[in-house]
Amino acid sequence: MAKTCKVMINQLQLGNFVRLPLAWKDHPFLFSNFQLKQQAQIELLKNLNLEFVFVDLERSKAPPLSAAEAAATQASPVGSMDVLKRDMEKDKRTRIEMQKKFRRDLQKTEQAFNRSVSIMRNLVGKLRNRPLNAVDDAKDLISNIADQLLDSNSLVLHLMPDDKQDEGFYYHSLNVAVLSMLVAKEFGWERSEIETLGMGALFHDIGKLKIPSNVLKKSTPLTRPEANFIRQHPLFGIEFLRLADTFPKAALALIANHHEFLDGSGFPRGLEEKDLSKLCQLIAVVNQYDTLCHPAPQTKAKTPYAALGYLYKHFKTKLNPGYVGSMIKMLGIYPPGSLVELSNGQFGMVMAVNLEQLLLPRVLVYDALVPKDQAAIIDLKEHELTIVRCLPPSALPKKIHQYLNPRERVSYYFGDNNPA
Repeated sequence: MAKTCKVMINQLQLGNFVRLPLAWKDHPFLFSNFQLKQQAQIELLKNLNLEFVFVDLERSKAPPLSAAEAAATQASPVGSMDVLKRDMEKDKRTRIEMQKKFRRDLQKTEQAFNRSVSIMRNLVGKLRNRPLNAVDDAKDLISNIADQLLDSNSLVLHLMPDDKQDEGFYYHSLNVAVLSMLVAKEFGWERSEIETLGMGALFHDIGKLKIPSNVLKKSTPLTRPEANFIRQHPLFGIEFLRLADTFPKAALALIANHHEFLDGSGFPRGLEEKDLSKLCQLIAVVNQYDTLCHPAPQTKAKTPYAALGYLYKHFKTKLNPGYVGSMIKMLGIYPPGSLVELSNGQFGMVMAVNLEQLLLPRVLVYDALVPKDQAAIIDLKEHELTIVRCLPPSALPKKIHQYLNPRERVSYYFGDNNPA
């Protein structure tokens, strides 16, 4: 039996999953694909002068009526169709305006993120010749981030654009700083600890500037000497910052120890849990997660969903489980950037997680009849939808992949859920 068939309007019944043969702008429904849950929806479809729709039999909870059943069925009165249509069109316009607002808020967040990346790029450029200026710029950046984090009680973690060519270093450093500070805020740490964490995270990989780019960017497997050389980058970072005597001393330990593990299997010194402060343990968790999402050229990046699962499964003895759990909780089960299938059968990409409503992310939804630049970004709670499963990018058909445009390497930044 075919998965989808053409069905006359009078043969529809509740439970049918329909696809409308209309452009998105030519009907009052928010989606062009949906399950019929009210008789009024069927009557409204009749009011649109449609002869037929397409019904997805696999997603339907009931089959369409036969011709005989349709002829014997009398529709129940549902009130004025004109009023219902006007109300639905008004609701659709309201939802579209909400989506436009979300896109504006996202654009503001992207602008703030890009400014922070630019500051990061400039301060790294200053570090060799004007280290004191670089440290001052970094302190200002971290202080501003702390202000925004601590002054808002309703934060949203947004998915940012793919990192630009040769800027992965800045994206990774900023990612680790922002995520570390967010987790520290969730734990209720003091502002001084949060800022120390931010400074250490911002500079945690600075020692890689002493490693030749042909080694760092090598796409083939590293030799043992090359791998051992890269493993010294935390100590190179400490040497780098000795020229900047205004750099916070407490943050130096974070740079030295961000690859150390609780069981002593980390590098460069093989320290154990008793030798690692809570700040060092937290930055190790966030750095390991983001490294899975922003790996070296020899390694394929993991999706955020896969990275969290991998971290939870393979680092139980290496990383502080409380910090791992807190980061998973903060990012949600499906972090921004996750590709998902929804309970109505549609595919989408998680765009944002409200830190106050972790199980209700905002999802960009694929709909072939909706222009890509107008694609719906929906709150799952509003539409009574759930996520059925998470998908790797390779599992998406080409047209859906191009529409959703999943990020190869995922970056985050935060915005206020209630901006002025």
